[in-house]
Amino acid sequence: MDESFMLMVSNLLHLHNSLDPSTSLLSSPSPPSSSSSTSSPSSLLSSSPPTPFLFFTLASLLSYLASQKKLTSTKPPSSTSTTTTNPESSTFSVSAFRALSTEHIWSLEAPLRDAQWRSMYGLSYPVFTTVVDKLKPHIAASNLSLPTDYAVGMVLSRLAHGFSAKTLASRYSLEPYLISKITNMVTRLLATELYPEFIKIPVSRRRLIESTQAFEELTSLPNMCGAIDGSPIKVKRGDIGGYMYECRYGYSSVLLQVVADHKKVFWDVCVKAPGGSDDASHLRESLLYNRLVSGDVVWDKVINVRGHHVRPYIVGDWCYPLLSFLMTPFSPDGSGTPAQNLFDGMLMKGRSVVVDAIALLKGRWKILQDLNVGLTHAPQTIVACCVLHNLCQIAREPEPETWKDPDEGGAPARGLENERSLHYFGDSLRQALADDLHQRLSSR
Repeated sequence: MDESFMLMVSNLLHLHNSLDPSTSLLSSPSPPSSSSSTSSPSSLLSSSPPTPFLFFTLASLLSYLASQKKLTSTKPPSSTSTTTTNPESSTFSVSAFRALSTEHIWSLEAPLRDAQWRSMYGLSYPVFTTVVDKLKPHIAASNLSLPTDYAVGMVLSRLAHGFSAKTLASRYSLEPYLISKITNMVTRLLATELYPEFIKIPVSRRRLIESTQAFEELTSLPNMCGAIDGSPIKVKRGDIGGYMYECRYGYSSVLLQVVADHKKVFWDVCVKAPGGSDDASHLRESLLYNRLVSGDVVWDKVINVRGHHVRPYIVGDWCYPLLSFLMTPFSPDGSGTPAQNLFDGMLMKGRSVVVDAIALLKGRWKILQDLNVGLTHAPQTIVACCVLHNLCQIAREPEPETWKDPDEGGAPARGLENERSLHYFGDSLRQALADDLHQRLSSR
């Protein structure tokens, strides 16, 4: 029996006795009268004082109400309460996303709509729909239970804001392993299916002319078609071991190598080396290097500079080897001749384009500031962000605040024996370009 009920009855008995001490609810019944050997229920009621029964009825009623209140407070949540989500989860539900993308989105002016979309997914609504349309056939083939645009939006929000799988899981009311699975699928598709369409070596004459003219306006150096640089991408230390992943800034990383044009659009991306590698070694591991050395990529736009046939070339800092297709500075400390120092200054001005492009990449896709995916999926995630970067640049998306690496240093790259002829030819081209530049600018 409920202890609270017993306590209540006891208190009521004490109260009753104080009011009517001549009777007691617990006293023995009086012997039956001689006039009637049997008593009916009505006679029992009539022969007993009414006060005890009143208190007993009141006690029963109070006990019932108390027990009902206790039952309600200890009752497990009903099915209705279990299906109720917290406000944050409902904000990121499929229905909320559908309302935003199909109803609310068209009630806004385009600038406001796109600004809202960029704040959530890192790009405007038209660019978002382009990504969805291109990935939709591939995602549909995977039998994913979520809508394609919803899944893509989820992954883009992670890439744009650097959210962990656990953070997104709480927001979208999904398991972290499912968030990781969807992230891996979408980034893999971006890095494989969309890469050939949006990251291309400039081989068409029209594109080469546009790029070389833009670089010449910037640097006064003819036939420059791109700038190369590397950048460490920080990864979780627990995923890796060994000094080979520790970059020059002291954290564990993998190395990203990109070549950018004058619009900060990447036309080559490579992620094949741990963060402890040097830029020259990473270049030599890349497909771009092998294609340029083997002659698989031949740029037909040839100009004559002081008797030298100069094909389009890329520029890099002194951490890269000097080759026929890759121009580097004469000296990292300005100890060359006036012509050489002038050339170095203009070359580094052209190289600044790729530095700015990497800073923009990391500023737009914040996950690259501290990558929170497993090492196995790190390369595809980085390449996926580069594909999305190009989409934004081609669409002329507003440039967000950039995120620049610290100023780098490093020893000049060493040439290899099998690169001797390429180095010799590159050295003669570089001197010809420096002398021509000095003469042209001096005569102005």
